[in-house]
Amino acid sequence: MNTALWIAQGLLAVAFLGAGLLKLVKSKNELAPRMPYVEDFSATTIKAIAAIEVIGAVGLILPWLLGILPTLTVWAAIGCALTMIGAALVHIRRGEMSDVPVNVVLLALAVFIAWGRWGG
Repeated sequence: MNTALWIAQGLLAVAFLGAGLLKLVKSKNELAPRMPYVEDFSATTIKAIAAIEVIGAVGLILPWLLGILPTLTVWAAIGCALTMIGAALVHIRRGEMSDVPVNVVLLALAVFIAWGRWGG
């Protein structure tokens, strides 16, 4: 079980870190062709979402790995799950149904991590 959780944590952390860093380094206009939903948000909001994603990625790995406040990994997974619920709702509202399955998979990983690391 521990191995499966580490794999899930790694996959989710890579996804969140990649998405977050991309949003941090690119402007809203540069993101729009690949991420049309950014048009619904201010540049500041996009950067805030990016920071949340990067912090979530770090929180999925470091606390558990270092054994320093490992419950933060659980909270990071819960935060990632909430982020994916919000992302799915945005895609549904915009009619971007083809993007929702990715949100559901990442949500499932986050829930699995939160459940598996709870009390661990």
